Amino acid sequence: MDVKEAAVEYLPEIAPQTREDDVPPGYKRTEVGVIPEDWSVDCIENFAHITTGSRNTQDRVDYGHFPFFVRSQNVENINSYSFDGEAVLTAGDGVGTGKVFHYINGKFDVHQRVYQICDFDSRVNGFFFFLYFSEYFYGRIMQMTARSSVDSVRREMISQMLVPLPSEAEQHAIATALSDADALIAALQRLIAKKRAIKQGTMQALLTGRQRLPGFSGAWETKTLDQLGTFRKGQGISRAQAQSGSLPCVRYGELYTIHHDYIRIFVSRISAEVAAFASKVGHGDILFAGSGETKEEIGKCAAIVDDITAYAGGDIVIFRINQGSALFFGYVLNTAQVSRQKASLGQGDAVVHISARALKRVSITIPEPDEQTTIATVFADMDAEIEALEARLAKTRALKAGMMQQLLTGRIRLPLEDAA
Repeated sequence: MDVKEAAVEYLPEIAPQTREDDVPPGYKRTEVGVIPEDWSVDCIENFAHITTGSRNTQDRVDYGHFPFFVRSQNVENINSYSFDGEAVLTAGDGVGTGKVFHYINGKFDVHQRVYQICDFDSRVNGFFFFLYFSEYFYGRIMQMTARSSVDSVRREMISQMLVPLPSEAEQHAIATALSDADALIAALQRLIAKKRAIKQGTMQALLTGRQRLPGFSGAWETKTLDQLGTFRKGQGISRAQAQSGSLPCVRYGELYTIHHDYIRIFVSRISAEVAAFASKVGHGDILFAGSGETKEEIGKCAAIVDDITAYAGGDIVIFRINQGSALFFGYVLNTAQVSRQKASLGQGDAVVHISARALKRVSITIPEPDEQTTIATVFADMDAEIEALEARLAKTRALKAGMMQQLLTGRIRLPLEDAA
């Protein structure tokens, strides 16, 4: 990953986009916009062959030997192949119209409503073409229809599409740089998935007491939430009121969108006038969503772990622990074992509710407060590491998006002698 990252970071700083009427020295105006003078422009049918597949969705085979491209971003499998070589594929109709693209170099088969662009002539690098086509084709088909969406692709939408063509060496350099960015993104995604799996395994071990941290050996106790704290109800805060001021608040639906078992960022804010009638919450409170769409998600909760004064809206059940680590309770009360208890206590069909009376019956097995704090710190450190990787992933994706805009239009030129 270090090599790939170095390759991406080697790229020059992203240049500002020129205005539409600007033609800098060394550039020219064309049908595809302002591009370098030494680039050419041609339509796809002049440098590639365009066809469709012959297979149906029913031809797919689980664990088949070859990729099978259908009208989806997901690639199926099949035991036949109709083509062996380099190709770019896109959905011909369906929800993926103009949004589903694949690049392959090898044996594969194709659905009858998937377009296959292949047999590129010597002027065109197939992966460079894939990058440009996948970036700009949707905009082209939207320009060719009067509707706000399009449900099918006509062949001429592809065949007559104009593509800027640098030299083959520059196409290769651009394709390599963007491929390196993709490799870094994929590596970060794999690392994040690995860290999440490690955290999940660690939680299963530490939150059940199967594994103990050094220095702790006392027995854990099983108690109901009624024995561990007190409950109260949040007061109603409307959507409009949640954007009326500067005081932090939580509405019940937001508990389903929080990625962690604790709250540190408040997206809603209320005025002092609204706060006067709302339920005040702070460090040591656990907030449960009292309403939800399914029993499986009912009672999703998050702990307030910072020393802050905030407010809770209606359909939130507030649980204040008597002693211990609020962060630990936030983690343990969202585990699968506790979620099953909450699901069994939920009431309703179209909308599921869970009350404070029901939540009082939930039981958990917990250690002494010192061990709670130590366990919670382990998970919080893991979360911080994952968050840092996610921020890095977001930055890399943004960098790649900027690179796509600049490199595919020639606003930035790569040093070809360093591209190999």
